[in-house]
Amino acid sequence: MAELAESVTNMIGELSKLPGIGRKSAERLAYHLLRVNKSEALALADSIRNVRENVRYCSVCYNLSEQETCLICNDVRRDQHMLCVVEQPRDLMSLEDAGVYNGLYHVLLGRVAPLEGIGPEQLTINALVDRVRNGEVGEIIMATNPTVEGDGTALHITNLLGDCDVEITRLARGITTGSILEFTNKEILADAMSGRQKY
Repeated sequence: MAELAESVTNMIGELSKLPGIGRKSAERLAYHLLRVNKSEALALADSIRNVRENVRYCSVCYNLSEQETCLICNDVRRDQHMLCVVEQPRDLMSLEDAGVYNGLYHVLLGRVAPLEGIGPEQLTINALVDRVRNGEVGEIIMATNPTVEGDGTALHITNLLGDCDVEITRLARGITTGSILEFTNKEILADAMSGRQKY
């Protein structure tokens, strides 16, 4: 059996570590990168390097940002009294694409999942509680994914904020239980946001 060059084998190994990419898909990607012109392949490498070197979490909401605070937190036109809590930056982007929400966000960077060893202390929940207690938030929209872990995370946060003078709502259940916000179409997300209910 013919052996591949070590650098190609290494690239296939690294690509296969990506989520949803198995060995065969990694091989296809590697061979594609070898076929395209050099500048296109190096542009991909440069974009990965740039992201790793320049992108960080916003110091306020934990969205992805190239500055200390993200563009959303810096936008004074957004409703400063509404705070939408999501699990991941990609959930925030899905809601932004739906175009029906104009408040601020807080990204938890995950959800409480005891079976996976993820507890509340590993998320940005403490920062969220501090933000609510020290800010001017009037409504918190729980937009965690409608899964057992997402609902449990939302309930945990609601209990922590029980003594705060803030209205807590959740997205309407036009989003089916077990679905992921990232893969929900924008019309359903728009309906869920506009039809949110008290938690």
